[in-house]
Amino acid sequence: MFTIGRLARRFGLSRATLLYYDRIGLLRPGARSSAGYRLYTAADCRRLEQIRLYRETGLALQEIRRLLDAPGGAHRGVLERRLLQLNAEMQSLRRQQRVLLGLLRGGGATPPARAMDKGRWVALLRAAGMGEAQMRRWHVEFERAAPEAHADFLESLGLDAGEVEAIRASSRAG
Repeated sequence: MFTIGRLARRFGLSRATLLYYDRIGLLRPGARSSAGYRLYTAADCRRLEQIRLYRETGLALQEIRRLLDAPGGAHRGVLERRLLQLNAEMQSLRRQQRVLLGLLRGGGATPPARAMDKGRWVALLRAAGMGEAQMRRWHVEFERAAPEAHADFLESLGLDAGEVEAIRASSRAG
């Protein structure tokens, strides 16, 4: 059994966070001491580990509570929806990145060193010894193994939708 203070220290949370979790029904203590203090069981610790894991995915606390209280099959759908949300957010961020890169280039500034575009990517592959045939094979394998990730990657290079689709169609054709 853990007191609220010990549990908070163990998980690197504040006491106030655990009190809030109790108040909203997310993590209720498994027992109370004779003096009325909250006592957390091993099962409560496992639940808190799950809560922290789901928080890392960006799920809201109310959704986490529903997930933890639902039968096992509900998890997959919720997690798949969150993944789709993240993909949409990343796509939006990539669009913003392209606009920023365009603005920087238009202003005569060189793009930040961390930004990767098609030209830099192709130059990197060539420097690694890849020719056209190996680069094409790379795209074919990427499209076969993870088509959505391949599309995301191509978009992250700043390619427009037409070029992304042309590369993917060519890759699907083998």
